[in-house]
Amino acid sequence: MKKHLKWLVPLLIVFLVLAGGTIIYINDDYDALPSAAAVLTADRPNVMVTQQPGRIIFRPQTVQAGLVFYPGGKVDYRAYAPLMSDLAARDILCVLVEMPLQLAFLNVNAADSIYGDFPEVKNWYIAGHSLGGAAAASYAAGHKDKLDGLVLLASYAVSDLRNSGLRVLSVYGSKDGVLNRDAYEKNRINLPEDILEVVIPGGNHASFGDYGPQKGDGTSDLAEGEQIKSTAEIISGWIFSK
Repeated sequence: MKKHLKWLVPLLIVFLVLAGGTIIYINDDYDALPSAAAVLTADRPNVMVTQQPGRIIFRPQTVQAGLVFYPGGKVDYRAYAPLMSDLAARDILCVLVEMPLQLAFLNVNAADSIYGDFPEVKNWYIAGHSLGGAAAASYAAGHKDKLDGLVLLASYAVSDLRNSGLRVLSVYGSKDGVLNRDAYEKNRINLPEDILEVVIPGGNHASFGDYGPQKGDGTSDLAEGEQIKSTAEIISGWIFSK
């Protein structure tokens, strides 16, 4: 009995440490600010917001394209409601996806369940922020026949998209303190040669969403909401420049 206890106690300690660490990790996330949640019930002309299990739909009165959005790691997906609303106001139907444990890599193929519900959309794009962008790129690499392009916000692709035939847009802020620039440059080889890269002067990592400051990030020089507005203009301009 004593022999078994000799091994049982250390194993129990390891289990408790791992379990505690997991709980802390799961709960160490970024909640959407009230201003982001308010967008979901705001009365915006020509944009209808519909909340469904696992996703939020932002439908413009006139649909010219569709975009599926994967949120950043550990970020409440509702934090991206302001960006989705701004894009919808520019005639892009947006589907904001909720991820298991707020990690897009736990449901990389989430976009598969979306296309059939919107037969009016002829041109689909997938986008993501930070880790959500990497997951979106991974999905795009295996589903290039379903998409017209990929949008990376403060992110990069670890999957090979060089010969995918997809259009790719990469946007990040000049004061981003979270994006690993070395990894960004190293993985640039995975993207098509005609990628459009846009740097937002004074922008940071967290301000693509509305969830407050992020650990390790730079301080934005922009007014509240300005980065989201600029990003919507950049994305819509790129999509419709086709």
